[in-house]
Amino acid sequence: MPLLDLAPVVPVVVVEDVDTAVPMARALVSGGLPVIEVTLRTAPALEAIRRIAAEVPDAIVGAGTVRTPADVAASLDAGAKFLVSPGTSPALVDAMVGSEIPFLPGVATATEVMTLAERGIGEMKFFPAEPAGGLAYLKALAGPLPEVRFCPTGGIRPENAPAYLALPNVGCVGGTWLTPADALASGDYARIEKLAAEAAALKP
Repeated sequence: MPLLDLAPVVPVVVVEDVDTAVPMARALVSGGLPVIEVTLRTAPALEAIRRIAAEVPDAIVGAGTVRTPADVAASLDAGAKFLVSPGTSPALVDAMVGSEIPFLPGVATATEVMTLAERGIGEMKFFPAEPAGGLAYLKALAGPLPEVRFCPTGGIRPENAPAYLALPNVGCVGGTWLTPADALASGDYARIEKLAAEAAALKP
């Protein structure tokens, strides 16, 4: 099944303390969100991916903020099941294609979308979604590029997620609201599970 069809919302997670990774992932999965993007923005990120991959078998853990071929290699070594980038470069796209796991390259313009589509890539991350034009921009892209599907990320909230999910060229959305920093810091995994359950039930 395509990555975009596994869950309506992909939690975009920043891990500051690696010991929170496994209980956080278990809470998200219990709430109904098995696809988890751990961003490579912190030192513990790769170890967090490694632990989730090893200890939470029902989770589909991937690496986000993948920017270089070296990031691709490190993510694969840690056990990432998919890759997400904020933007694209020829070298990065080559590395992602060569990884042989699903990936969502980041795009913000029609030219970027067309360039990737020429390579046979049909699923992409639209980032930063709200600053880059949001719902209106994605609606406009659907006309000339109906075959491309997106995971919008950046400024997505529970309030606007259903409107994004209602678009025919949106398969899922990425959100940071599911793992609040204060909940992680205090070990409030019940709150994370509740937020995940609410997100899993989102309908357009």
